[in-house]
Amino acid sequence: MNTSLPFELLAKAVEARLSVYGRISGLRLDRAAPGEAWSSLPYRPEFVGDTETGVLHGGVVTAMLDESCGMAVQLALDGTRAIATLDLRIDYQKPATPGLDVKAHSFCYRVTRSIAFVRSTAYQESEDDPVATATACFMVGANRTNMLTDRPQNDSPQPALEVPEEPAGLFANSPFARCLGIRAGEDDMLVMPFSPRIIGNPVLPAIHGGMTGAFLETTAIVGVTRELGILTPPKPIGLTINYLRSGRALDSYARASIVKQGRRVVAFEAQTWQDDPGKPIASAFGHFMLRKTPGVEED
Repeated sequence: MNTSLPFELLAKAVEARLSVYGRISGLRLDRAAPGEAWSSLPYRPEFVGDTETGVLHGGVVTAMLDESCGMAVQLALDGTRAIATLDLRIDYQKPATPGLDVKAHSFCYRVTRSIAFVRSTAYQESEDDPVATATACFMVGANRTNMLTDRPQNDSPQPALEVPEEPAGLFANSPFARCLGIRAGEDDMLVMPFSPRIIGNPVLPAIHGGMTGAFLETTAIVGVTRELGILTPPKPIGLTINYLRSGRALDSYARASIVKQGRRVVAFEAQTWQDDPGKPIASAFGHFMLRKTPGVEED
């Protein structure tokens, strides 16, 4: 570890420089050690992915794991160097229990000159009973900003997590998707408008990698549901996100397609871009479990 600050001060600095989304979501750094971060996220109605069950949107867990992994990387470094997620793989073990906080333990187990490797576990009551597990790679020194001294370009008041009403819209039952402002676009695309609440790095500013992941997952769920003509949204099993370019302060667009369909499992891929479809900012590949529609007999 290479620290220019005493570790206690480094931990405080890392906690103070949470992403914009991290701060407004209520994410907390509960405990820190060199290369390790223990964090927690309170349960909030805005995080729900399905109002019928109260279960959190998978993107909430994805965003938390991404940020928790980033904190572990900074705690393995000196806190000054900007980092960026290169890839993030999430394996969903079980749905988070409604009403309970989600916790994460992330461990940066290796750092080279340019790359940091992390693994993380999201859980609620016990780390031995995970909600999801993750592995990630981060680029070290992703840009020239100094995360301890450089100030955000815009020091406007902290935005709020607002959930617009949409009683009959595409995301009527998904408060978190509405919170991100995701809406239907043209030609089966989805759109996630840029807003201050989805900022990750406030110095550039750049979109939070977890928000991009949440957008890709939402797009895949909608795309698979539409393409198969099913009534019940599929259940995420695993998701691998590759980050290709920084998400700038622009609207993002995404489209998903089915790669392979089985009786119970569907493989999908999705891409998101901003001003040029030929230059995606991220891509994703993953699997969904098809759910049985209540009251409908299987062949």
